Amino acid sequence: MQNGKGTREISLDQGSDVEGVSKRLHYPVVTKQDSISPSSGLDLDLKATPSVLSYIRTSVFLLTVVVSMIMVLICAFLIPCPHSEQHHFWTLSIGQEAGMLSPLELFDVDMDSVSDILVSFSSMKNMSQGVLRHHLSVAAISGMNNSILWSSRVQEDIRSIKCGQLIVDSKQNYTCLLSGSSRLLQLVKASSGKTIWTSSIQLSSGTIAGPAVVLPDINGDHIFDLLVLTVGDQQPNLGFQLVSGLSGQLLGETVKYRSTIKGKLLGPHVHYTTLGAIYILFGYGNIQAVSLRDIYNQARMGGSLPKVLQKKQPEWEKQREVNMSQVISVYSSGVEFLQTIPVLDSNCSDLLITTNDGLTLLRGQDLEKRWSITLRNLHSQPQPGYFNADGSLDFLLQVKSNSSSKRVLIIDGTTGVSLWEWEVPWHGKEADAASTPTSDGKSAFVFWGDRSTPSISTVMQTSGIRALNTEAAMNTEVKSQWNRHLFMLHPSYPGVILDLFNVSTTVVQMAVGVKELEKNAFIAILTADREKGTSDNMPQILTVNKLDLRWAISHSHALSLGNTNMRPKVEDVKKILSRLKFSKIIPKL
Repeated sequence: MQNGKGTREISLDQGSDVEGVSKRLHYPVVTKQDSISPSSGLDLDLKATPSVLSYIRTSVFLLTVVVSMIMVLICAFLIPCPHSEQHHFWTLSIGQEAGMLSPLELFDVDMDSVSDILVSFSSMKNMSQGVLRHHLSVAAISGMNNSILWSSRVQEDIRSIKCGQLIVDSKQNYTCLLSGSSRLLQLVKASSGKTIWTSSIQLSSGTIAGPAVVLPDINGDHIFDLLVLTVGDQQPNLGFQLVSGLSGQLLGETVKYRSTIKGKLLGPHVHYTTLGAIYILFGYGNIQAVSLRDIYNQARMGGSLPKVLQKKQPEWEKQREVNMSQVISVYSSGVEFLQTIPVLDSNCSDLLITTNDGLTLLRGQDLEKRWSITLRNLHSQPQPGYFNADGSLDFLLQVKSNSSSKRVLIIDGTTGVSLWEWEVPWHGKEADAASTPTSDGKSAFVFWGDRSTPSISTVMQTSGIRALNTEAAMNTEVKSQWNRHLFMLHPSYPGVILDLFNVSTTVVQMAVGVKELEKNAFIAILTADREKGTSDNMPQILTVNKLDLRWAISHSHALSLGNTNMRPKVEDVKKILSRLKFSKIIPKL
């Protein structure tokens, strides 16, 4: 023991001659108190600090990588890529006219959230020994570009194409129904054009009078069925034929009615009343109605009456007492067009009747008159749309003023009062208008007019087409070629018209489609023109034009209708309207 501290001596014999001499090695004895010291704690902190910093650096790096990946995914999938010019506007010559007005249908056949364009046409094929033969076809054209998605041969001219109304299997595969001009009724797959079934209406004499209409399931196979109106060679014999939507087979016998000829053939139209009763509307210049229940019974289908046909509408049934007949008289004579108009907050549509003398709106529940206006020379079908904010559909009308101009006016769907009016040069056959809903609860209306030389364009910009007198318009017609111009009106700025697009050919059909994901719309226009050097007996060439609406607005020419001091200015209105959002669903304001 030295100084009170214990040490251990270890003697090593080195084998030397000096005895008693030893070397002592001293090892300190570490106690518990000595093992914990301030210096040892500092060492632990210094060792722990680099580990925490490394963890923080790794976490920040991984977080940055994750955020970057999320941003890449957003850019790749959520933000739409800029489209090329072809996506905004394209044209495609598809063939020749097929004898009657070629139908135009919009439907998304390839499920890319953009409506595609379906048309019918004819094509000339060289047969043996130099013989030319016409082939009739229906084709689906991509709404994104002008590629042909599918093309299918048909046996006769097609008067109507309706897609998405019949679903014949549990996989929810959409279909297109083709109604021919004579006897053809064909259901094809919307995605490929392949035939599902073909029903040749067997008539002892006569033809199909109009497009087939879709009915509820009446034969118990859980698939919607069809009704076809037929007309005999000896008018006015009309017949109704029920057809299975699942197989195309005829259901029961043809039910025949006689109708007095008072004008052009109308219908058939299916009308549902507030109580769920179903009536079929038809006529020759007049409007008659017959209950689908009566047609079913007279077709001798057999079995009990389907539940969907057991309902009656007392207000309609009272009309039978007038003539003691199964046929109900709805409107007497002079009818040019018949349209069913949806009613706000109601399950029953009203009936809009266009006659030689004006326009009448009947209440669909009881056939009482809502309003009627006198208006002559109304040769085109009224176009429904939302002009004011009352939630009811209003109507754009085109009235022929003289041989060189027409009036375009919009009337209130609730009262029949005129809300807007404009006169525009027009020299050709009347072309239908169109409309598409916008996100503000209103509609954008598009219609056709004529424009000619730059001098007239200047007059239109400063004082509107009203300033053009008939004599000046006639003189200009002789000197220059009139082009068809597509104009757009939005109710928020009734003093401004946008000139969107123009063609020098004949406008055959027009329809507006909506791109829901982009909140945008496009216009499909079918035009016809004769090749240079060909005779008038040769069929015209059909061309499909597709125009992106928002892009067309941004590149349009804005016209002021007389008020040069309006606020905002005309060009500012064009910029505002180029940001419009379009939708198939009308928002409730």
